[in-house]
Amino acid sequence: MSEPVALDLSTRSAGARGKPPRHFADLSPDERAAAVTDLGQPAFRARQLATHYYGHLTTDADEMTDLPAASRQALVEALLPPLLTQSKRLTADRGTTVKTLWHLFDGARVESVLMRYPHRSTLCVSSQAGCGLACAFCATGRLGLTRNLSTAEIVDQVRAAGRMLADGDLPGGPTRLSNVVFMGMGEPLANYARVMAAVRTLVAPVPDGFGLSARNVTVSTVGLAPAIDKLADEGIPVTLAVSLHAPDDELRGELVPVNTRWSVAQVLDSARRYFERTGRRVSIEYALMRDVNDQAWRADLLGELLNARGRGWVHANPIPLNPVPGSRWTASEPSVEAEFVARLRAHGIPTTVRDTRGSEIDGACGQLAGQEDE
Repeated sequence: MSEPVALDLSTRSAGARGKPPRHFADLSPDERAAAVTDLGQPAFRARQLATHYYGHLTTDADEMTDLPAASRQALVEALLPPLLTQSKRLTADRGTTVKTLWHLFDGARVESVLMRYPHRSTLCVSSQAGCGLACAFCATGRLGLTRNLSTAEIVDQVRAAGRMLADGDLPGGPTRLSNVVFMGMGEPLANYARVMAAVRTLVAPVPDGFGLSARNVTVSTVGLAPAIDKLADEGIPVTLAVSLHAPDDELRGELVPVNTRWSVAQVLDSARRYFERTGRRVSIEYALMRDVNDQAWRADLLGELLNARGRGWVHANPIPLNPVPGSRWTASEPSVEAEFVARLRAHGIPTTVRDTRGSEIDGACGQLAGQEDE
């Protein structure tokens, strides 16, 4: 695994905190075997635990009937401690969208959103508690950065969602989780090492991981150019989503402060290199905000910038802004959105407006966590 990119991008620190309890999902297969033998069990018990956790999506000792009754509880308590405590769960879209607010061991709060569609089920996961990048329109950015999540804290969001689907808790009957997007709280590439360890777990075959296809895993970033280049060298062709939100440095610097470190041109150049190295088309995310970044000339400029770096390497994904209560930022008028999309398509840029969900349950990441501070 590559070393994490050295970044100091937080705006607020929660101070010294303890580490999350040791968890099975933080350990390599060899480390799991060693941990099991340290508990007086044969090494093959590690593979049995992995099958239960990654294959059966359970941490319940009573379900692990292939383990000796006298030792299964001790193994679970030592290696599968609870990491996420549900604080609040809200549903929308006739139950097919579920947003969960989790409390972590130290009281930090994160959110995940599970969305079931006719032909897929997608989980949006958090990689940090809060975020230090302070994007002007973002609910999570208002919270500041509390801390990075551990690999296991990220992975256990996925396991919990997978179990909900397997148990048929969402309408439509039991199904499998097919897609994971790192678009929840935090900047994934600012927690690079742990996010990449989680990604490797997502795509590893059962019982070493969840067995997802790399092309069904999306890692988003607001534009940490050096980290995008490192991601390209990982050898895991996940989908890269770049949250651009403005094609000109003047406006983007106001909306996304990290743009003062890596300009629009630098970010797009790194994104283009990602495509060249992986063959995976890059998604350009663009939250449309009324009278802020939704002008037709900005659509033209974006199309020109993308085409200047070649054809066929990118897909534009305009997003109707999910407004935060009390914020001056709001979604573009439908006619303005339609014109913006038409301009991009006129430049030959494949463009799809994102299907937004969960607005009635504070769907923007950070809104539930922020409400607990009020």
